[in-house]
Amino acid sequence: MTIFIGLTVLLLWTVDQQAPPAAPGPGSPATYKPGEELLAALQKAVDRGGMTSGAVSNTDQYRINLVRRVKPGAALAHAGNTELHYITEGAGTLVTGGTIAKVAGGTATIENGETRRVTKGDVILIPASTPHWYKDVDGSITYLEVRFVAPAAKR
Repeated sequence: MTIFIGLTVLLLWTVDQQAPPAAPGPGSPATYKPGEELLAALQKAVDRGGMTSGAVSNTDQYRINLVRRVKPGAALAHAGNTELHYITEGAGTLVTGGTIAKVAGGTATIENGETRRVTKGDVILIPASTPHWYKDVDGSITYLEVRFVAPAAKR
């Protein structure tokens, strides 16, 4: 019996450690992160190929991060997730829509997308499954990224 209880506790602890936290329910207090804390998290973040990301709040319903890019990334799309970018610093060229294509060397780009220059203060809403790509970065660009589960389409 002791082994069974121990294994049950271990299993519950393991599941709890792996599952993303659930979104707070109605009436829960707001999540607050001072700007200094976000910038400190961003400075401590690991560089992933010219991009760093500091978490604001991540649950099973949404992901909110502060992202800094110092070079262009690869084109991508998030199935089932709508994304909002609010540019807080810097500037660059963002391509959205079109089709993701691979070029020599395996880097993903976008063909036939809409190219737009983005700068501090701009807001971009990227619908679920829409290709997007920071094609060029002027020095660096920092943005608040809010990714949330898109509701299923009503038929």
